[in-house]
Amino acid sequence: MCEQSLYMNLHINIVISLTTKIHMNIHKDKIVAFVRKGKVVTSSDVARFLKVSWNTAESYLKDLVIDDKLERIKKKGVTLWMVK
Repeated sequence: MCEQSLYMNLHINIVISLTTKIHMNIHKDKIVAFVRKGKVVTSSDVARFLKVSWNTAESYLKDLVIDDKLERIKKKGVTLWMVK
């Protein structure tokens, strides 16, 4: 691969990475507002709200727990999420 092609691939990867992070942050802000409004929500609630898969919603919710914005409550058969 020539040097210019490597540079183009690197540039494209950086743009994709930044775009993904921006979308994740937008979704995270929407999730926190949604949880505040509903008080307690499930991953399925968030998935329907954002029109994403359950797995994607769960991933966003876990990130928000790590960011110390949400609290995770495990119940038998369901996980509940609420604002800290």
